[in-house]
Amino acid sequence: MTALQSPFARKLGAFVALSATEITAIDKLHARKKQFPAGRDIVHQGQTNQSAYILASGWACSYKLLTGGTRQIVDFQIPGDFLGLRSVLFRTSDHNIEPVTQLEASEVLASDLLETFSNTPRLATAMLWAASRDEAMVVEHLVGIGRRDAKERTAHFLLELGARLKLVGLGTTSGYDCPLSQYLLADALGLSAVHVNRVLRELREEGLVTFQHGHVEIHDLDALVLLADFDKTYLDHDGPLLK
Repeated sequence: MTALQSPFARKLGAFVALSATEITAIDKLHARKKQFPAGRDIVHQGQTNQSAYILASGWACSYKLLTGGTRQIVDFQIPGDFLGLRSVLFRTSDHNIEPVTQLEASEVLASDLLETFSNTPRLATAMLWAASRDEAMVVEHLVGIGRRDAKERTAHFLLELGARLKLVGLGTTSGYDCPLSQYLLADALGLSAVHVNRVLRELREEGLVTFQHGHVEIHDLDALVLLADFDKTYLDHDGPLLK
């Protein structure tokens, strides 16, 4: 896979029409490739001097662990996303990152980011856009947990995942592969696994969406969008602003 074809370049290309210099800089960020097994944290809450990673393949989740042993999944990371960007910019990591599947990711140090920002300021702006979009998603998740009912919350989450995967070439408007268990969905949506199971069954029986055997199939996109009151504006996927 060339740098231009990488999920990371596809994602940043939604904001910046990438030049040859910027593609070379992206290729340089992918220099230190690593493999990580599923289920073993690669970033730990409270850890210092932590690297960041650019996810090339596989899925991960970022979460906060409470003293009582429970956790809240803040978001899921898909190919093209940064893992632990705050961990390399902050002195101490404020969250954990666990691979949901086996991962391939490129290690990025603070010095790599500073060099990239200095040499390719448009690329730095695109990374700031990506970080801002991630913040907008966290806001939507907060609204979902606080104000949407379980069915609306689940539908909104599935639509958001679909839009994110479509951007990096891993999904379509009719569906996408998804390795998430109902337990992981429950930790992200603030529901019990039993409740998630019930909601997914209702969505299937209503002819809206089916999530089975690691695949999400959207049967009626318009109705699902209406149910979730899904406005994709916050994802800002309308094409490059900088050319």
